[in-house]
Amino acid sequence: MSQARQHGRDHRRTRVFRNRVSVLPVLIVAAVVLGDLLGGAGTNWLPLLVAGPALAATTNGPRGVLGVGLLAGVLGAALGRWDGIPAPELAAVLSALVAVTLASGLASALRGRRERVLAAVRSVAETAQHALLSPVPATVGPFQVAVRYSAAAAEARIGGDLYALIPTPYGVRLIVGDVRGKGLPAVGTAALVLGVFREAAYDEPDLLAVVDRIERSLARNLGADDFVTAVVAGYPRTGQLEVVNCGHAPPLLVRASGALSAVEPDHPAPPLGLRAMTGHAPDLQVLPFTDGDQLLLYTDGVTEARDRGRAFYPLHEGLVRHAGDDPSRTLDALHDELLAHVGGRLHDDAALLLIRKPTVREVVVPEPSACAPTGTATPASEKAVTRPKARSV
Repeated sequence: MSQARQHGRDHRRTRVFRNRVSVLPVLIVAAVVLGDLLGGAGTNWLPLLVAGPALAATTNGPRGVLGVGLLAGVLGAALGRWDGIPAPELAAVLSALVAVTLASGLASALRGRRERVLAAVRSVAETAQHALLSPVPATVGPFQVAVRYSAAAAEARIGGDLYALIPTPYGVRLIVGDVRGKGLPAVGTAALVLGVFREAAYDEPDLLAVVDRIERSLARNLGADDFVTAVVAGYPRTGQLEVVNCGHAPPLLVRASGALSAVEPDHPAPPLGLRAMTGHAPDLQVLPFTDGDQLLLYTDGVTEARDRGRAFYPLHEGLVRHAGDDPSRTLDALHDELLAHVGGRLHDDAALLLIRKPTVREVVVPEPSACAPTGTATPASEKAVTRPKARSV
């Protein structure tokens, strides 16, 4: 499921849980009353009635807290008379109950205010996420597509990982990257990379020129120690996939036969933003990509996720287990397995983007635009082919 659907499901679960928990204060008051009735002479359970309004402060609003406190007070007074508790002792118990109820009501009001502020912040974060990480449709150009993204700061919704997939006059182009660092600076850098990529992908015929545009922009705006690892890919013509890897984890290629391999760069290149320090420019790899083939791009938040035994999540094995004809189902299974591996909460941003070229029998889709560059033959072997870096325009 998409990230928005995941958040919606989380909200529904939270509401159901809160509705169930909200009746606990009344049940506690009832249990105290029952215990007092069954305890017999010499047993005084009435001081435990304060647990009702105290717990209500965590699940109910101020009115709910006062209602539970009033119920506990009325029942406490009746039981005190029934048990023959001396008036001074009963007054002390009821006074404590009133004090706890008022304090709990105030705490509930403050909690409600904080929740409203958090809801407003979450709404802004979700709006920013949709602007930064635009939802990807299930079909883009000739590809079936699925994306799953989880921010380590769950309430923030966004982080330093980035992705984009867009159709252009030169075929479908996509990027998956990971910004060094976390928090708002990482989000700002991610926004910068995506903005330059979306513009350059439409303007530049050569995929390496797109990467050069991003590199120049980062060189002007990043600090000396900042960088972005990324994989930029394009599908300029039928049966051919171009990949440029800038210090990022290698994509995983799943053939229609089920064979899986990592697309390792023949000549490793530095991350985006560090080219001036190393002098090494990335190369363009050309891969055959035909019907039934799939390519998974991901960030290190996936492969570096650890379980309680400090073991990394085995993405290769997981993809072998779950790869199928529906990218959305494949990523659902991978994402659920990843969360189960870490115990339900990721400690780093994690992004997964899977594209699949459907077979002709499954769906007839348009190929890249005829204005795409020509002249590069599709390799016959599975091995990536490297050609020299194109000059920047």
